[in-house]
Amino acid sequence: MSSPITFSGFNNIDFGTVLTALMQQASAPLTALQTQQSNLSGQSTNINTLGTKVSALDDATSALSDLSSLSAFQATSSDSTAVSTAVGSGAAAGHYDVVVNELARAQVTASGSSPDATSTVVASGGTLTIGGVDVQVTGDVTLQQLADQINSTDGIGVTASVVRASANSYRLVLTGQTTGAAGAFTIANGLTGGDGVSFTDTDGNGISGDSPADNAVNATDADAFVNNVEVQSTSNTIANAIPGVTLTLTKKDPNTTVSVDVSTDDTALTTQVTNFVNAYNDLVSFASSQATAAAGGDATSIGRDPLLRSLHNQLRSVISGAYSGGVFGHLSEVGVEFTQTGTLQLNQTVFDSAVADHPDDVKQLFAGTGGAFPAITSTLTDYSESGGILASFQGQLTQQSAALTQQISTMQDRLAIQKQSLQQEFSATDDLISTLQSQSSALTAFTSSLTTSSTGLTTNS
Repeated sequence: MSSPITFSGFNNIDFGTVLTALMQQASAPLTALQTQQSNLSGQSTNINTLGTKVSALDDATSALSDLSSLSAFQATSSDSTAVSTAVGSGAAAGHYDVVVNELARAQVTASGSSPDATSTVVASGGTLTIGGVDVQVTGDVTLQQLADQINSTDGIGVTASVVRASANSYRLVLTGQTTGAAGAFTIANGLTGGDGVSFTDTDGNGISGDSPADNAVNATDADAFVNNVEVQSTSNTIANAIPGVTLTLTKKDPNTTVSVDVSTDDTALTTQVTNFVNAYNDLVSFASSQATAAAGGDATSIGRDPLLRSLHNQLRSVISGAYSGGVFGHLSEVGVEFTQTGTLQLNQTVFDSAVADHPDDVKQLFAGTGGAFPAITSTLTDYSESGGILASFQGQLTQQSAALTQQISTMQDRLAIQKQSLQQEFSATDDLISTLQSQSSALTAFTSSLTTSSTGLTTNS
């Protein structure tokens, strides 16, 4: 590291300190630009946060803007360990008796035993045909290697595994990859050499798997009676027996009837409205915190921006507006009301009473033609859509930041040149002063010698 240049004739002042002070003063405009860009970055982050909260509110609003989604149903099973339920669109209230005669199963077929899985050669050639797909053996293979070869065969439709049946007994187990009778498979054993691999062939026709006794588990379709109407499925999921309800069968019991009841679910509507209230209050809380930050001088805040104030005012106006909803004209009449602090709350007593006495009118107010939530959705869409108000504002911030980046780069280049120029000037000045100091020392010495000589001459006289 080179030593700092100093002003030799000025009490050894550190040139680095002087240069730093000068450059700090010259860099003040650069610092201002960088601060401005940092503030823009903070505003951009806050706009992104606002966009997230608007999107959350939009999602909650959309759930209340569709009449079909407001007709929520629930399905309950008297024995969910045997028959479980899931409700989708198109459900209708009703009672259903379900009897599970058979579950959908995948075929499982096991070989005879082998003394070990990884050392005994079970075949050295031939072909094992599974479901019409050939597995060709061209060298010595153990039981495990045969399983691996089966699993690597494309389109074979089964999964092979080696199961330890006892201390010195291993079996090759073939399991169908799909449930249902259509997933059944047969085995034609044409392997040669080694100790061999055998499969049960009950009817002695040279094909295994085609008789129920050949298999550990036979491939079967699910079979059930729903309100005494037989339904079958290749899987244990039945989606077309009850309108809007999917049944999942998990236990076979032909002697037991499982009751499935489909009824309206008022709690679902309460949840949807609560989600809307919470999303709105979250947005209001964010707007309030931004206003507080702006009042405190936070330049990254968007609290003073007309965009945020406009959004807040528009939402408040549309939520408190008048709509056509039968006996209800305002959301406050069904319990969705503003508090004194400007947040929303759900008056559960009023809401429950409105839903119980006038359910269709509540739905009309919410999502019917001229309803409240479609209007709220429209307002939010103006802000959240691609090319909307938020995207446009974010684009402006991006452009401003890009322009500042160019200005900052230009100013940094100019300051670098200025610094280099100052370094050269001070270095030259330091060299000059050093030279003058040397000359001054020489003159001083010469003058001293003259004085000494003159004194000597006087004494001699």
